[in-house]
Amino acid sequence: MTEQAHQKIALVTGANKGIGRAAAERLAVLGMTVLIGARDRRRGEETAAALRAAGGDARAIVLDVTDQVTVQAAAQRIEAEFGHLDVLINNAGITGSGRTSPMDATDQIPSTVDLHMVRAVFETNVFGLIAVTNAMLPLLRRSPGPRIVNVSSHAASLTLTSDPDGPFAALLPSAAYTPSKSALSALTVQYANELRKDNILVNAVAPGYVDTDSNNHTGHLTPAQGAAVLVRLATLAADGPTGGFFSEEGPVPW
Repeated sequence: MTEQAHQKIALVTGANKGIGRAAAERLAVLGMTVLIGARDRRRGEETAAALRAAGGDARAIVLDVTDQVTVQAAAQRIEAEFGHLDVLINNAGITGSGRTSPMDATDQIPSTVDLHMVRAVFETNVFGLIAVTNAMLPLLRRSPGPRIVNVSSHAASLTLTSDPDGPFAALLPSAAYTPSKSALSALTVQYANELRKDNILVNAVAPGYVDTDSNNHTGHLTPAQGAAVLVRLATLAADGPTGGFFSEEGPVPW
């Protein structure tokens, strides 16, 4: 297949709303076929239909990152319909605190946290990322320029969160969401190290404080603004970075 004839296929998990949807919209504008990963079939189909109405090529795909059956079914469908995958954006995630920002949630204080909640957060934010990435790797290896983008948070930065005079000093400690995103950062580095020889670029991104359901719409950035760094890392040139952690402003300290 020539580069000119190669149609780029992108899968975005948790793409029916928020940052994931905004990233999917932008990738569709750039000419990619975008697969809208969503747990809810109806919501995924509605999002895909909206992107097609705007002129993009979008398809809904049922994908619950905590359900290995749907993960494998999604990989099999992509294999059957396209034979490859160029971009994987691991965007799906949960806060563990309902509609309250996890960084303001008293139920995540380490000394009193409910371990069931911690396990649920890690099941989606960490183990779900591994499940989806591993299922999609055979398809990504067939791309001439595969990219993996893992959606993290500034709160994942041990440098920032450990500074008593830093930007997170006033926020409550978290035993669930924040550590799960730190683990995601560590996984990003390990995948990047393993896949460097395959020319698969793997990076983590911090979208910023975006107006989404996860913070009860208190964020000051629009989903499109938050998605900009996702799209930038998803469309890196061959000499782009791998194993990094970036926001729209540049590298984020580990």
